[in-house]
Amino acid sequence: MEETVACHAAKGRPREFCVDAALAAALRVFWSKGYEGASLTDLTEAMGITRPSLYAAFGNKESLFRKALDLYESEKMAYMNAALSAPTARGVAERLLGGALEAQTGNEPRGCLGVIHSVACGAEAEGIKAEVIARRAASQTALIQRFERARTDGDLPADIDPAGLTSYLIALLQGMAIQAGSGAGREALVRLVDTAMRMWPVRPN
Repeated sequence: MEETVACHAAKGRPREFCVDAALAAALRVFWSKGYEGASLTDLTEAMGITRPSLYAAFGNKESLFRKALDLYESEKMAYMNAALSAPTARGVAERLLGGALEAQTGNEPRGCLGVIHSVACGAEAEGIKAEVIARRAASQTALIQRFERARTDGDLPADIDPAGLTSYLIALLQGMAIQAGSGAGREALVRLVDTAMRMWPVRPN
């Protein structure tokens, strides 16, 4: 298979393929098949490269997945960080759920890459599972801190539990991913989002 010219400059001899495009292809394989289900043959065929090229550019399979997860978080999950800057706690929830809705009803594979790999149970995936859980914990901490600030500012009821509210919201996001991965359409997910926002804590008068 003839390989293409690299998309970006590299030190020394240029790579004989587009690193960015290859990583994007690997991400789709992991997203569709899961870490354990994605074989090296699946990955190299999708990426259009040989195994030696994969090892040289990305390291082993686990290292490749970590790079793919970085890409997933920076591109597909960008709405997560953007949501934290919403002026109200309700706005944070609306942006998160709205972003997840668009992500789950677009042209990408259904389901959340983080959910897929946090529930992986094979021995091969233990390191990956721990990585995903650690990243999710960091996002959860950021949400808790945001809701704590909202409570202090009077944007949330004084008796609200920021950690509990965060767990509720994350459960909704994970549920959307699982339902989308099981074939739920946009209409069903919109109803879920609308219902969740009807149940959101009322801002104090």
